[in-house]
This record gives sequence, C-alpha cells and structure tokens, in this order.
Amino acid sequence: MSKVVAVSATRRTDDGRERVALNTAYVRALAGAGLVPLVIPPILAPEAACGALDRVQGLVLTGGEDVEPARYRATPHSKLGEVDPLRDALELALIAGARARRLPILAICRGIQVVNVALGGTLYQDLPTERPGPIDHSDTGSRHGLRIEPGSLMHRTLGTVGAVVNSRHHQAIRDLAPPLRATAWSEDGVIEAAEPRSGGELWMLAVQWHPEDEVESALFRGFAEAIP
Repeated sequence: MSKVVAVSATRRTDDGRERVALNTAYVRALAGAGLVPLVIPPILAPEAACGALDRVQGLVLTGGEDVEPARYRATPHSKLGEVDPLRDALELALIAGARARRLPILAICRGIQVVNVALGGTLYQDLPTERPGPIDHSDTGSRHGLRIEPGSLMHRTLGTVGAVVNSRHHQAIRDLAPPLRATAWSEDGVIEAAEPRSGGELWMLAVQWHPEDEVESALFRGFAEAIP
C-alpha cells in the first residue's frame, strides 16, 4: 500500500477568490520518495484536521507566512510579513497530534519555525534588522554553505557534513526550543536545521531551506524510510 502523509498548505486570493495552495515541487518530491500527499486545508478547525492524522503515516509542514509573534509572546516587528492565525492554530495542533501518535515529521522553512514555536522556542522576526550578517537569507536567487553536526540524524540522512543550499526566508530560529538541538548552521551562524534532542524521540527533521526545489532528494527519502 502507498504511504500517505498529511501536508500543510497556505491560502491565497486570486481575482477575489480564496484558494488553498501548495507548490507542486512538494508533491513531486514526495511522490518521488514513494509518498502520497494528503493536503490539509488551513481553514479547517484544528480538531477536525487532527482527525486526518489517524489515517496517515507522517506529517510534512511546508513554507509560507510568518508565524504570529503572539504565539511566542513577542511584539510584532515593523518588518513582520503576512501572518495567518488560522494556519498557526492548525499547524500547532497537527504538531502536537503527530508527536502524540509518534508520526515522522518533516518540517520545511516556515515548518522549522512553527515547530520551534510549538515546542517553546522563539524567532527572529526579521533577520536583516534583528541579526544582520554577511548572507542575505531573503535573496531568492542566493545559495550559501551549510555546516552539519557529525553523527546527527541530519548527517546520517544527507550523508555529508557540508552542503550548499538555497535560501529564501527573512525569519529564523532565535531561541531554540528546549526539546530540540540544532544540527546545521549557515556560514553566518543562523540555525538551518534542528531535530529532537533525545535519541528516543520520534523521527523529526526540520530545515530552513527548501529541499523540494533541489535535485538532491535525500531528505524526502529519509522521511519515507522512517515511515513503518
């Protein structure tokens, strides 16, 4: 049987009509790893959405809007981007539900941010003003080096301690949530990946870059292999 995984999505308005949206790159990457994505609309009530977790084998958290600062007890920054409180509530519930069911979790871009917030961490709301550095992380055409912690789940999954990845985000982890440990960093020290601190935890990898846009599919294969 095919392995089905729940996938979060965003919403957008085209010509006055609201739509649920998911970049096709996620679908292709998951299908390439032998997985079937079940899109969870962000307008569902959290308890209704969590019912889907009883019928899937994993959870993927995708990119999108900024996380509402109130979720980590912060005042909105002047450079805060668009937020979606409904999506925040839905994804926080999905994370709790997936952890309770011990489902593997793959979190991408906004995904690493909302996972960190869900588990008690905080975010830089705007890297250029709150943590200026030599890398423009919001430059959609840029790439930067990555240092990976040897022996980590990230290292075992990618098979390397160094890589070059894409970058298109203006937020990132500030205070790491206590249950997590950082396992990859950009050249300017921004946290680019995190995983559970305890080895007995569920399989979870959270990354700041967009692996769905890369030729390399190791993260998606590792996620698929973690599903029984």
